[in-house]
Amino acid sequence: MEKIRELFVVVENRPGALGELLGYLSKEKINIEAIGLFQDVAKISVTDLDRAKKALLMRNYEVETREVLRLELDNKPGTFAFVASRLANAGLNLDYCYGTVAKGQKTAAVILDVPDLDRAMTVLEGVEH
Repeated sequence: MEKIRELFVVVENRPGALGELLGYLSKEKINIEAIGLFQDVAKISVTDLDRAKKALLMRNYEVETREVLRLELDNKPGTFAFVASRLANAGLNLDYCYGTVAKGQKTAAVILDVPDLDRAMTVLEGVEH
């Protein structure tokens, strides 16, 4: 488990808008490590956050950086339910999350945003695979 910074980017809710944004990052040779799109907001973990932010600001995107948690969890039924329940039992709301696992992989990468990252890290200590 680690704290990471992600980009929080306002994206127009129209066909092609996400492709344009991702194209700008591609032109800068910035790799996307994780992405979530929530109607008109993209949350993106990239290889070079500062360069990515600069490239998008130059193209008039509204961009912020936010600190979130990245967890590597076992890819088996109930693992994420356990994490969500543990946070809830500690009174920590899960503001949003996104993640993925490749077919056949033993672990899944999950990005979590909670109001108190340090407390969440303590609550989730030992949960990762």
